[in-house]
Amino acid sequence: MPTEPRQQWPHRREPGGQALAERDAGDRVVAILAAASLFLASIELAIPKPVPFLRLGLANLPILIALRVLRPRQLLLLLGLKILGQGMVQGTLFSYIILFSAASSVTSVAAMWLVDRASRGLMSLVGVAVVGALASNLAQLGVARWLVFGESAWLIAAPFVAVGTASAVLLGLFAERFVTRSQWVRTVTR
Repeated sequence: MPTEPRQQWPHRREPGGQALAERDAGDRVVAILAAASLFLASIELAIPKPVPFLRLGLANLPILIALRVLRPRQLLLLLGLKILGQGMVQGTLFSYIILFSAASSVTSVAAMWLVDRASRGLMSLVGVAVVGALASNLAQLGVARWLVFGESAWLIAAPFVAVGTASAVLLGLFAERFVTRSQWVRTVTR
């Protein structure tokens, strides 16, 4: 008895098929942004650091882009992949250093998401990135004070915040330009 050829997934005729297609497309965007984050974390690994947890935050560039193209659930998935991936790439996954990355990433993404949502997208990604960098820096300084340096952690605060703010401005400028001019962003936000 002849059977119909099996239809491939995007053309499912079951209820919710469209929702499944949209979720799958979002998950593909998460995978692309997570891969970009890991690539940038690898590049950042080659840049010398005077303090182990002082980073330029290159791996946060995909997070900035994700603020404008992903849903909150997908943003959280990307955040988790970024933290785990960075820990693996940098060899800090099973050390106390992962606490710096996790605290700064979670705090930064929460602050950026809140500011971006509160401004309804009217604040540029430069401003959002600076808020995220300041939140990240405060979280890292708090973890540094708690785990390693004690009260002397605040001695590195000024240069730490200066580097974080400067790199956030550059990353924000790049992200803003990318989001406004990228054909890829236009196709994934349709």
